[in-house]
Amino acid sequence: MNTTTSYVGRFAPSPTGPLHFGSLLAAAASYLQARSNAGRWLVRIEDIDPPRAQAGATALILKALEIYGFEWDGEVTYQSANRDRHLAVVEELIHRKLAYRCGCSRRDLAEVPAGPLGKVYPGNCRDGTDAREYAIRVLTDNRQLDFVDVLQGRQAQRLESESGDFVILRRDGLIAYNLAVVIDDADQGISEVVRGIDLLDSTPRHIYLQQLLNFDTPDYFHIPVAENRLGQKLSKLTGAPGLPLAEPRPQLLAALRSLGQATPAELANSSIADIWRFAISQWNPQVLAGLRSLPCDADTLAAPENGLS
Repeated sequence: MNTTTSYVGRFAPSPTGPLHFGSLLAAAASYLQARSNAGRWLVRIEDIDPPRAQAGATALILKALEIYGFEWDGEVTYQSANRDRHLAVVEELIHRKLAYRCGCSRRDLAEVPAGPLGKVYPGNCRDGTDAREYAIRVLTDNRQLDFVDVLQGRQAQRLESESGDFVILRRDGLIAYNLAVVIDDADQGISEVVRGIDLLDSTPRHIYLQQLLNFDTPDYFHIPVAENRLGQKLSKLTGAPGLPLAEPRPQLLAALRSLGQATPAELANSSIADIWRFAISQWNPQVLAGLRSLPCDADTLAAPENGLS
């Protein structure tokens, strides 16, 4: 764990809907890590996929963060504003022959066998393509890439055989998340990435890109994800309701309990600021070590009024 004032953390939601209880867990864990390390905590809106964005979601996300007592450092940043930088890095990788055009469609890859992480791209276009429409893939190798996650321990992956060359610029011209997040984290000096364990398997791709681009690799801290009663990750796709905005304390305390933190009874009558002061002073993330999921009780899944339908 980074224990110096050089700690920089971040919370980076996508504007695909209001924050829900699972989002609150990720935001709280990253905030507690940053503040308990006397560090900075940044908010970045990852708005690089307009077809998935929901009108009004960004404003509602920021409103919810304020109501729940999060205090970020500096201005909110927007991933879309860094598009020129993203595209320049794509061109750099192509120029260095570390990335290439791929004309394969989903239909072309329909029969490709799946590996442990999904379909493994077979390298069809490594030697070039004449396709008019194409994505850009980064060239991978099959060395074992190892890293130690703060909570989940040692991880290892061989990109070429387990996931294949992956897309960094989509056929529709949009930057892929895997590249954008690496560039933006590097540009903002993020020292530790705190996020859900559903992104753990993507981390070797991020570290691989950091190595290609000579970026520093931050520490990684993947928390267990919240699940509903059916064992599904809480998300907009699984019907997770937005956070209630009228009275945040019960949900905030529920989030702290889900993260394994002590919540004395008297906190229920404390101010949001006092709840955060107590939580930061008592933050113990190691109770989450090795866990992959967290159950949610019925109260946290009650459908509130949140401003978006």
